[in-house]
Amino acid sequence: MGGQGIYVETTIRATLDEVWIATQDPRQHVRWDVRFSRITPTTRTADGAARFVYERHMPLRTIRGQGISIGETSRPDGTRTSALRFTTADRLSPLRDGRGYWRYEPTAAGIRFSTGYDYTPGWGVLDVVVRPLVGWATAWSFDRLRLWLETGRPPETWTLLTAAALWRDERPLARRCRRIAPHRRRALDDAPETLAALPLPGGDR
Repeated sequence: MGGQGIYVETTIRATLDEVWIATQDPRQHVRWDVRFSRITPTTRTADGAARFVYERHMPLRTIRGQGISIGETSRPDGTRTSALRFTTADRLSPLRDGRGYWRYEPTAAGIRFSTGYDYTPGWGVLDVVVRPLVGWATAWSFDRLRLWLETGRPPETWTLLTAAALWRDERPLARRCRRIAPHRRRALDDAPETLAALPLPGGDR
């Protein structure tokens, strides 16, 4: 891992609890996040971190991996965070080991929902193509989440095919999201301390 990482930010006109549930419940998460097809919780560590396995259905193949996450719901500044580490042994996965966070910040305009993450490339030099696509997919998914919580329309309404539907005014658009971290910082510069304390997925701690 290295470089600037991937950063995406949007503001959602919803309550903090609504955004939290839609993103922390694995059943709801996969409804709007195109990066995952299935997330299955497994066990918890002694300090409350949740382990899970994930799947991403690709043409002719399903990529599987493991992850671990931990959330903070009562921070002194009124924000919430969720830290994550993930890995896969699938040699065909474009993303190998990764780490990142979600931040939930109440503002006058709504909940500022942001993510910063980075990963070890699985496809070597082809990451110059993969990384922009992963960043786009993250931003498109964030706008899909926003539309769902603001309009009540199920996120399944908007598939990837609708991304190219120029005649549809109300559809997820990656360009609505901020894609550069504030003050030109790196994506992981504002990661919560809980990220550094997370063990490797599948570890014993």
